[in-house]
Parts: sequence; structure tokens; C-alpha cells
Amino acid sequence: MRKTLVLCFIHGFKGGESTFGDDYQFTKHLSDVVALKLPKVDVRVLVYPKYETRGDLGQCVSRFRDWLEEKVIDMEVASGTPSPTVDPSVRTVLVGHSMGGIVAAELVIALASEKPIYSEDGIEKTGKPSFNSLMFPYIQGVLAFDTPYLGIAPGVVAHGAEEHYQSAAATLSQLSGLKTALWGTNTARAPASAATKSAEAAKSTEAAAAAAGGGGWAKWGRMAMYAGAAGAVAAGGAAAWVNRDQITEGWTWASSHLEFVGCLARAEELKKRVRFMVQLHEDLNMGYANVYTRLGKAASSKVSMAGTVLGKDRTFCNLPKTMAAGDWMEAVNDKATDETVAHMTMFEPAKNPGYEKLSLDAAGLIAQWSRNDWYESSSDDGSGPADEGERPQTAPAES
Repeated sequence: MRKTLVLCFIHGFKGGESTFGDDYQFTKHLSDVVALKLPKVDVRVLVYPKYETRGDLGQCVSRFRDWLEEKVIDMEVASGTPSPTVDPSVRTVLVGHSMGGIVAAELVIALASEKPIYSEDGIEKTGKPSFNSLMFPYIQGVLAFDTPYLGIAPGVVAHGAEEHYQSAAATLSQLSGLKTALWGTNTARAPASAATKSAEAAKSTEAAAAAAGGGGWAKWGRMAMYAGAAGAVAAGGAAAWVNRDQITEGWTWASSHLEFVGCLARAEELKKRVRFMVQLHEDLNMGYANVYTRLGKAASSKVSMAGTVLGKDRTFCNLPKTMAAGDWMEAVNDKATDETVAHMTMFEPAKNPGYEKLSLDAAGLIAQWSRNDWYESSSDDGSGPADEGERPQTAPAES
């Protein structure tokens, strides 16, 4: 029987039909390269339909599980597989971008142990689980792209905060220029007065911090206070609306991930999820990797306080330092100027010069994971080439 390897793509926070490139370009490209590397099996593509990235993570994983089970059952029935749970003809690699990688990891842990990490009252209290290889659907591996398994890197906030502070003076000056247009001459005094007081407060804070002295961390603290003061002024004036894209870029975008699920704020839960994925790799030989973005040549070369404190390497994901965390592979973007841009343009060749290398590295990982007894037992029974896969249709109902 000829076997089938499914590449199932899952978008992340506020993702959708364009997450993996225009007209699903990356899904096609990756499946084509994998098919060349694994000629004994058919390679198919599934793209999980757009879903609301908010609310309960457990419910989101449950809906995804039901959807994937239905798709794989249909494939097994069409293939006439005698024992799909014991000897499946279909195996799946979950390909998740950003939070989609956490959804993928949660599903795998649930399938193999029936004990997901996520629970209503936080992390599960049970110890090291015993994983069962007779899972359905059978997951060959989890390939994540820029998934913050250990949280979002502090630099995503820090660099953005520093840049916003540098432009705070311009933001304040715009308040005066916009007062007539938005409030009228007579009613502009209150906002202008508030802006002036906030500016004076910021200067007072600066003087106090300077008097306190201190090293790099003290300076970093002052920068953070400045950013907070500038944000308060902008929130109370017209500049907050006019400059909303600039003001929120980076800081609010990162915070919005926490609005989807609180798991990114629970460090021990994040670490436990990663440990379970490493154990799955060791016990069941399941593939597990995270391809993470790093800024390249286009990143600012000027010396910054954030860079001095946090280091020069700018990534979206917090990277593992001491713990075993699986295979983490960097994908450098020499065109992106900040972490969130690199994160959101991974699969766009025009905006990511490293797109081709990223694709080849990803295909290499999938091929490495899949060359096993299951793959070798696939026989060419005359079936045709893999189809183009399935496209998203109607999103699952949200509660």
C-alpha cells in the first residue's frame, strides 16, 4: 500500500488565509520540495481554516483535533486501510506558525497521553507522563515557525519602547498642532495643558533618575519610564490616533498574543510543554523543531540601551539557554527592520531574502523525520501523484 504524508498547516495569532503566503504559496512550495525528498509516499497538504485566536486554548485544540481526525479518517477510508490505528497509511506533520505551534504541541501531547498541558486551573500537577504510540491521527512531527514556546523575547518590547521614547518629543509637539483641528481653539486648552504637565512630569522623572545614578540597568529603567510617560500622553491626546500604527507597533502587538491565551505568561507551563515535546521525541522518535527568525543586516546598527542590556541578537522568540528544548534553527531575515516584521513575513519571498533557505531547511527536517520503517514499507501501487491538498473553507464555530 502506498502511504501518505500529510503536511497540516496551522496559522497563529490573527493569522488566516495569507499567513503562509499569497495563494498558500509556502504550503505548495514546501510540499513540492518534501515530495522530491520522499518519493515513496504521496505528500498532501491540509490547511486548517481560519479560526478566532482568542479565548480558551483547550477548546481551540479540541476543535482542531476533531477537524483533523475527520480529514484523516476520510483518507484512510479512501485508501482501504485495514487497521488505521495500528498500522496507519497516513501520517501527519503539523506545521504551525507562531501560536499555531503551541496548538500543534498541545494536540500531540493530548493524542499521545490524553493529558494536555493546558487546564482551567493552570499547569497539570501530574508528573512525567507515559506516552502511547498508538495515537490517531498519527503525528510524525511538529514543525514550528517562530513559535514562542518559551515566551516572546524581551527585546520585542524593549527595542520598540526605546524607539517610541525617541519619538516622544515629536508626539508631544503634535498635540499642540492638532488642537485646533480636533477640539477647536477654545476647547484645546485642557488637552494642551495635560500634555504640558505630562511633559514636565517626564522631565522631572528624568532628573530624579539621573540623580540616582547607576549602571546600564539604571539607564534602562529610565528609558522604560520615559516610554511609559510618552504612552500616557499619547493615550490622552489626538496623537494617539494619528500615530496609532507607530505607537502600537511591537509593544501592543506582543501584548495581544497574551489576550489570545494566557499561556505565554506562565513560564513553568511553557517549560513543561517543551519538556514533554522533548520526551515525545525521545520516546516515540517524533520530530520536533522550531525555526525562529533573527534580524540580519537591516536591523539598526546603532548602539542602543536595549541592545546593551539584552544583547545584539534580535529574535521574536525567547531562546532556550540551558534546558533541552529540541531542535531550534535560526532563519535570518536581512530585510526586516524589527522582530514583528520578520515574524509576520517569514513566508513572503519579497520581504524575506532567506525564504528559500528556510524552505529547504524545513523540508530537510520533515524528510529526516519521515525516513523510517513506515516510509520504507510504502509500495508503489500505481496511485497517482499527490493532489494539491485542501483549502480553507468555513471556519469552525467559535463559542
